[in-house]
Amino acid sequence: MTALSYAARDSLTMLRRNLKHAQRYPSMTASVVAMPVLMLLLFNYAFGGALGAGIGGMSGGGTGGGGSDRYIDYVAPGIILMAATSGALVTAVGICVDMTEGIVNRFRTMAISRASFLTGHVVGSVIQTLISIAFVIVIALLIGFRPDATPVEWLAVAGLLALVTLALTWVAAAIGLMAKTPESASNIPLPLQFLPFMGSAIVPTESMPDGLRWFAEYQPFTPVIETLRGLLMGTEIGNSALISLVWCAALAVGGYLWARTAYQRSARR
Repeated sequence: MTALSYAARDSLTMLRRNLKHAQRYPSMTASVVAMPVLMLLLFNYAFGGALGAGIGGMSGGGTGGGGSDRYIDYVAPGIILMAATSGALVTAVGICVDMTEGIVNRFRTMAISRASFLTGHVVGSVIQTLISIAFVIVIALLIGFRPDATPVEWLAVAGLLALVTLALTWVAAAIGLMAKTPESASNIPLPLQFLPFMGSAIVPTESMPDGLRWFAEYQPFTPVIETLRGLLMGTEIGNSALISLVWCAALAVGGYLWARTAYQRSARR
């Protein structure tokens, strides 16, 4: 077998290990999925009438809870992205637990690929996060979300969400390697979960004060949200798709290099 074949085989073994851990301890995954769902229900039913009325004259009176059918169409893409950012928490905590409990030192004494530990965690987390995103989309559809995307546009949505998830997972992997305790590993990624709210997830950036508006328009998640909204609802995308891809590539490469450096440094401690 070639070195690449060994690395692929060992990475697959690590992937199975991480997926089995997720099956045995589903509470972390469930808690991460619960946050976007709660936010979706909150903004649709509690705030949907008021916020919807302020966005292009949207009216209230939605699906039985005072929410707005049209506002759910606006807010759902942002909450779907939030589901992608929430997966970073699981990655950071899982890697930090392995590092602090010493299992990684045992792996390093075995004849396995050095890259397989991180690869298994990252791929496993991406799979779990995409499942969580699918669950949030189903909930959104059940409470009134009505996208008019074609199959090709749905495929583009899936591809973009996969890229965002992969990029954030590598960043989270680096955080998990650098964190000293699982508690700190669970706290550091929290800003990633709420950064979409500082973009166009809930309200248009045009409604924000100048300073906040500038931040909202140039942070990574706003172009992703606008691209998702355009693909799902047919709104104008402009150059948001290209900017989204650039941000995803930058975060993925930066996170990967950061994680690899942190993993190599931990081996020399």
